[in-house]
Amino acid sequence: MNKFLLIIFVFLSFSGYGQTQIKAPENAMTELEEFKKKEKFAKDSTSFYTGVADPKMRTVLTDKINKAADDFKAVAEGESPTAKKYQDMIKIGLSRFSDVKMDLDTEDRERLCGYFEELMDIVGLESSGGHLMMFMYGFSLPESPKSGE
Repeated sequence: MNKFLLIIFVFLSFSGYGQTQIKAPENAMTELEEFKKKEKFAKDSTSFYTGVADPKMRTVLTDKINKAADDFKAVAEGESPTAKKYQDMIKIGLSRFSDVKMDLDTEDRERLCGYFEELMDIVGLESSGGHLMMFMYGFSLPESPKSGE
């Protein structure tokens, strides 16, 4: 009987792993809309980022990252927003760039990941679940239990 209870306890302990709800700050929806309005992939002399020179490509990239902001908004407004749901949206958002990834240089990919980090900050997400590192470098580090929540 004790073995049975132990198995149930272990199962219940891990069944909620990664499912901790994340309540977005009150101003998150406004910040997500402001994020969408700002110019992206433009030259930034404060960080020596040269920007994406081709205006058409800059528009394509901006549209793709703005869709990621919409994804985050949908999770935040939905039932039970969790780190896993946001991380799934990061994975989906990054996959939208697969057709142009080879056209992006390292600085552009870093800038793109920086935009995803901004979105994470807006909703209070601490970890991308390794998706940003996988996008940048082709591998991810093992997640600690706390950061995967």
